[in-house]
Amino acid sequence: EVQLQAFGGGLVQAGGSLRLSCVVSGITIEDYVIAWFRQAPGKGREKVSCFINKDGTTQLEDSVKGRFTFSGDNAMKTVYLQMNDLKAEDTAVYYCAAGVYSDSCRWGIDGMDYWGQGTQVTVSS
Repeated sequence: EVQLQAFGGGLVQAGGSLRLSCVVSGITIEDYVIAWFRQAPGKGREKVSCFINKDGTTQLEDSVKGRFTFSGDNAMKTVYLQMNDLKAEDTAVYYCAAGVYSDSCRWGIDGMDYWGQGTQVTVSS
């Protein structure tokens, strides 16, 4: 059974930091694209960051560049999203996801085959 378990969300003041973790089981993480998405209240789900294991490419959306960092530990089957200088507009439920194709990052939501349950991040201004 494939499982992605995201945790680490919480309530933080603007300017603060959080680190999200996603533990992946049931797949060989090295063979997958791993991504973080988020969904703010009343909005659609959007991609935040995406990592292509096969070539080591990390993508970050412009809205989080310079503030968020994607990292991973393949041995521990865990990926992280370090979020610094958080803003009120970062408030959302954050999801980790895995896609089997290298183009999964480019395809966004449609490219993902497995999803975690989401973790709430709330940034107070």
